[in-house]
Amino acid sequence: MLKIHQLFIRTFFIIFILMLLVLSVTTYYWSKNIYLNQIEKNLSQNIDSLSISLTSFDNLDYIIKTFKRKTGLRISIIDEKGIVIADSDKNINQMENHSNRYEILEAKNKNYSKTIRFSKTLDLELLYVVKKIVIDDNIYYVRLADYTAKIKDNFTNLIYQIVSFITIFIIIAFVITYFLSIKIKKETNSILNYLIELSNKKPKYELHSNFSEEFNKITMLLNEVALRLSKKQRQKAKQTAKFKLANKQKDEIISAISHEFKNPIAIISGYSETILNDKDLPESMKTNFLNKIYSNSNKMSYLIDKLRLTLKLEEGKQGIIKKNCSIRYLCEDISTDLKQKYKNQKIEIEGEDINLKVDEALFSMSLSNLIENALKYSENDIKIKLTKGSISVVDKGIGISEDDLSKIGKKFYRVSKNGWNNSLGLGLFIVYSILKLHDFKLDIYSKKDLGSEFIIKY
Repeated sequence: MLKIHQLFIRTFFIIFILMLLVLSVTTYYWSKNIYLNQIEKNLSQNIDSLSISLTSFDNLDYIIKTFKRKTGLRISIIDEKGIVIADSDKNINQMENHSNRYEILEAKNKNYSKTIRFSKTLDLELLYVVKKIVIDDNIYYVRLADYTAKIKDNFTNLIYQIVSFITIFIIIAFVITYFLSIKIKKETNSILNYLIELSNKKPKYELHSNFSEEFNKITMLLNEVALRLSKKQRQKAKQTAKFKLANKQKDEIISAISHEFKNPIAIISGYSETILNDKDLPESMKTNFLNKIYSNSNKMSYLIDKLRLTLKLEEGKQGIIKKNCSIRYLCEDISTDLKQKYKNQKIEIEGEDINLKVDEALFSMSLSNLIENALKYSENDIKIKLTKGSISVVDKGIGISEDDLSKIGKKFYRVSKNGWNNSLGLGLFIVYSILKLHDFKLDIYSKKDLGSEFIIKY
């Protein structure tokens, strides 16, 4: 298969040969007609001049010889009967009667005639022009002739010149076209190489072409396609990174869930096995073991409920039933429950009581999450501040880094560095989701190693 510039050159070469042939043939016949018409016109003018000179036949031979010398044309004078009475080139006594010659016959009817024919007298082809004149009431025919061989020689030289000019012009056009094809080859190769790079990877450069408007538009479109592909690749890379992060988080969550369930299951299994195998186990110890089993089964149930609640909140399937609640009462109730677990820490509630229309169970869960997190990550006492526009839970614990602070509200996000480990990573996600159901807002202010403040605004 030929390349585009090779195809271009081959096609132009064929067109060049055909054009040269057609132009040569056309020019030949066109120029020949023009040239013959010009010779005929010249003969006509000369015959008119000669006719004026022939007012009588005195010195006829001298007039004809002189005219022959000046013009180089053959001159014949023929009478009405076809007898040649004077001829510049031949002896009239050796010439036949011309009454039946085509040009004489036509001149009898039209007073003027022209023709190209072979002369038996001279054994040459001539162009004849004949004019009928009247001298002393007698009809004569003045005939001028030019040799077609001489005409052809002159015309051939003219044709050579014309064809030479045409050939030079076409060769120049061919050379220009050849270099143009080289330029087109360069442009197409540039585009082809760019497309190859584009199909393999992102091109390291932009494609430009000022050769023509079409090439310029093609390069602009290719650059735009490359830019779009680059954006898609970046998006794909981001999505891949997100998938990898999601898979990593999934693995961490599965590990966390396994760990969270493993301890209660181990405790339940161990104590159950002890009770079953030891028939002589004291009743007080058996009761203690059963309490441990009950407590850990509740813990597992709580974890399962937490996961189910997360799914409902995420899917928007969790409904709420609002009623007026005392926020101070909720805080005191939560504090009482948590004091059993965090005996060495104190929960201080500041501010006057406020009443809010909330879903008591869900809102209590969100408050409990915030208060327990404050207790879990602070060895000091914590404060709950109640105002007309907000509820704040303040601790002086380990704090949260800026990077973790921007991600901590996401589902399953777990902060594990520096001891800050929010279990399954569901606590704050649940808090955010519950507050969103109530059209409340949660702001978090925290500094590393200085503590945190969680503010519910309503």
